[in-house]
Amino acid sequence: MTQAIDILRTYWGYDAFRPMQEEIISAALEGRDLLALLPTGGGKSVCFQVPALMRDGLALVVTPLIALMKDQVQNLEQRGVRALAIHAGMSRREVDLALNNAAYGDVKFLYVSPERLGTELFRSYLPVLQISFIVVDEAHCISQWGYDFRPEYLEVGALREQVDAPVIALTATATPEVASDIMERLRFRESLLLRAGFERPNLSYVVRRSEDKRGTLLDICRGVSGSGIVYLRSRRRCEEEAAFLSANGVSASFYHAGLSSAERSRRQEEWKAGRIAVMVCTNAFGMGIDKADVRFVVHLDLPDAPEAYFQEAGRAGRDGKPAYAVLVWNPDDVGRLHRMETLSFPELSYVADIYQKLHIFYQIPYDVGAGRELKFDLAAFCKHFSLQRSAADRAVRYLAREGHLSYAEDTEIPTRIKIAVERNALYEIEFSDPKGVQLLELLMRRYTGIFSFPVPVDEEALAGSLGIGVPALRQLFYALSVEHLIRYVPTDRCDVIVLFHDRIRPGNLALSEARYRMLKERSHARVEAMIGYVQETDECRSRYLLRYFGQEESAPCGKCDLCRSGLALQGKTEALIGRIVKEKGGRYSLADLRAAFGPAGPESDPDWAEVLRKMVDEGTVPPPLEA
Repeated sequence: MTQAIDILRTYWGYDAFRPMQEEIISAALEGRDLLALLPTGGGKSVCFQVPALMRDGLALVVTPLIALMKDQVQNLEQRGVRALAIHAGMSRREVDLALNNAAYGDVKFLYVSPERLGTELFRSYLPVLQISFIVVDEAHCISQWGYDFRPEYLEVGALREQVDAPVIALTATATPEVASDIMERLRFRESLLLRAGFERPNLSYVVRRSEDKRGTLLDICRGVSGSGIVYLRSRRRCEEEAAFLSANGVSASFYHAGLSSAERSRRQEEWKAGRIAVMVCTNAFGMGIDKADVRFVVHLDLPDAPEAYFQEAGRAGRDGKPAYAVLVWNPDDVGRLHRMETLSFPELSYVADIYQKLHIFYQIPYDVGAGRELKFDLAAFCKHFSLQRSAADRAVRYLAREGHLSYAEDTEIPTRIKIAVERNALYEIEFSDPKGVQLLELLMRRYTGIFSFPVPVDEEALAGSLGIGVPALRQLFYALSVEHLIRYVPTDRCDVIVLFHDRIRPGNLALSEARYRMLKERSHARVEAMIGYVQETDECRSRYLLRYFGQEESAPCGKCDLCRSGLALQGKTEALIGRIVKEKGGRYSLADLRAAFGPAGPESDPDWAEVLRKMVDEGTVPPPLEA
């Protein structure tokens, strides 16, 4: 590991690895497939970046988090390491250029979103990509039993048929069953699970029951200095609570998928820079964001799975300094969570009906449709068929989970152009603006098929070649479209559905009843575990979560609300014992204590006999006379 330490020191400035990092790196360098379970903030990136820098070729890093891709590529480039990213929203030309650079340039890391793995363009480059490691981040997404299953992750397993490279799979949230499923689906040659302790000694888990959540939130924001994150389910409530905090003197803003990409980036950067103290957001915020000094994370809605809560709460205190994960709840949340659970699993007959309605809505006949990319407006779809919105949304998501389609929310669609006249006819047209001629020549030269169908174009590259800005380029597109020379489909942000196969006739859609029941049962178990967490009155919060993830042996954290209340009660018991002993001049009996506390035993709160035994062992008080 000497060379690994040298690389760590050279690129990261550290002289030693964190717990488990060395074991993971060593196994990777031996060429073994491995699954690493590391808590949020446990230094996952070092576990694959160090071995990749020690091997020839490039590491292929599969992750669904575009923010993480961009952050890590930027961080690696700043350290003098070449890295590239390929994700949704890039034009075919941009993807082609990136893959070409990865194949023939000195690139060490290629970050890829999972949906790109199955594309023809990506597969065409596989024979010339010298891949040293296949890295699978957020690996729980490949497990059908996990809380965040994504069918496109199954392409990683298929990738192993074409790429002979060891796998480094990483996640912060996997139960033992999910971990086993991950290794099977990634086709491990041997099962190797490396698990770091999930304890976060600096993080205090706190559960507050409150009928005035807004007031409780304000108390937390005023009582804990530094950066914070507040999670809510509703976009509207994010805006309302951010406005409430701002009106009460707290530096706050909101973030959700309804904001433009530019606005989200701006707010994210302001929060990271400390110009905004508290970000009130949906779970669209935080994925892959590298900010170590978050002092508190508050959930004002009850999450539907311990996995989601553990990951989101774990964004606090990644710098190792004291931080708080606070969950504010009341009994209404439990009822709401049960109602959401019911909505999440509409009847299979309803799901099959939504499948047919989707095709009817877009006028797609039977036996065609594979590969169609559809701009999806859920509100318009539901209005057209008089559907209940949440039920229809869950049905579409279930179809995505079952691999019939993909459903991506708030996707950036690049500008698309189709030249609407014959090639020869272009030379007979008189253009009032010479830039129009140059633009059409560029389009013909760069984009094959542009006379046949609208193709995605790279606006920045085209504008740069013409020596104009993107706004001027869009005005030029509009002018050419008014003259009917091109068909111009401007860039847009919307939900997108991609159909994976031709439309299936009614009665032939494969939806397994047994699988449906099993998924529903597992979802119910996660919901009950989450409800159990907030209703727990005895077990340490940290131990409760660790036990859920299969870590049976752990000590009480001493920091959560239950530990602190237990310690306070123990302190009161110690004080009362001390007073009785003092009043008796040191000559006291168990009967004296029994008269004060009642019968001793595990049912007493706390067990005063245990507290007495501890005090005697420590020499704080003498033994009772009966002893």
